[in-house]
Amino acid sequence: MSSLLHGYHVRANGVRLHLLRYGGHGSRMLLLPGITSPAITWGFVAERLARHFDVHVLDFRGRGLSSSAPGMDASLDAMATDVLALLEVQGWPSVTLLGHSMGARVAIRAAARDARRIDRLLLVDPPVSGPGRRPYPVPLSWYVESIRMAIEGVTADELRPYAPTWTDEQLQLRAEWLHTCSEEAIVQAHAGFHSDDIHADLAKLQTPGLLMTAGRGGVVLAEDLTEIEALAPGLVQCRVQGAGHMIPWDDEDGFHRQLGEHLKIDLS
Repeated sequence: MSSLLHGYHVRANGVRLHLLRYGGHGSRMLLLPGITSPAITWGFVAERLARHFDVHVLDFRGRGLSSSAPGMDASLDAMATDVLALLEVQGWPSVTLLGHSMGARVAIRAAARDARRIDRLLLVDPPVSGPGRRPYPVPLSWYVESIRMAIEGVTADELRPYAPTWTDEQLQLRAEWLHTCSEEAIVQAHAGFHSDDIHADLAKLQTPGLLMTAGRGGVVLAEDLTEIEALAPGLVQCRVQGAGHMIPWDDEDGFHRQLGEHLKIDLS
């Protein structure tokens, strides 16, 4: 039986934000997905976490059922402000932020700006590209092409070349929901991977947590980990060796095993 309780909307930072809530027991966790991952696509992770946490999964602006409009600011700053405003509007005194990829960068930026309501960071393979650094390894065309296919109507099989390791169910969800990702928002976010200096934010972090990286995919390399350890010593580091950037999809058991070990809970 699914542990999904309900979806709901919150108006924060001047936009309508949609979230899915799973579980409802334990301390609160806010899950921040990646660049083209509507909240519903993280259900298989949220359901397992919901055994121990009150899990809320965010649709970032320009994605899923949250606000999306031409000309909308979909920058890292805007998304981080959304998260901080959401915590304020909801009156949540404390929360664990779990962010993947773009969502991890948003979590870092939010915690660097105002960590008062953020107890812990769980950062999963954040892009470490930025000014003067090597580019993010996934080209913008990969996202734009698949979004345009989804807008026209795409099958799970047609998306399989873009995500060959995913299950049929995961591909079907992506086929159903990818069209909700605004191309304009994705273009802004991808550009931000190269213009936003996330390392300056890492140096400001006071919030403890976990940095989980993928052994494959080239997003975070060994030399990056050494630099991050010096910038943010409060982040415990672990690596899922066999997984690419989409760690829970590539190695679901490995993802939950490493996360569970850090949180000292059984996620098997």
